[in-house]
Amino acid sequence: MSDSDLSSKYILQTAGFDARFPNTNQTRHCWQNYTDYFKCVAAKGEDFAPCKQFKRAYHSLCPNEWVSKWDEQRDNGTFPASLEP
Repeated sequence: MSDSDLSSKYILQTAGFDARFPNTNQTRHCWQNYTDYFKCVAAKGEDFAPCKQFKRAYHSLCPNEWVSKWDEQRDNGTFPASLEP
């Protein structure tokens, strides 16, 4: 697959600036987008466009290990935050 095929297939974006998190450490920004995504999905469903923005942001900001750990905690019912809308 050539570079031109890849660039037309994928659009790479990173999370935009959020004034609530002005510092370079984006840990809280990562956490907030992760929890906001699942709250949004619970309230509006997965197909709601603003929910997808939260998902893109946490995928961009959060290390994969954290997301895997949090997914396991949600599945086990031990996630440390409420995800109810």
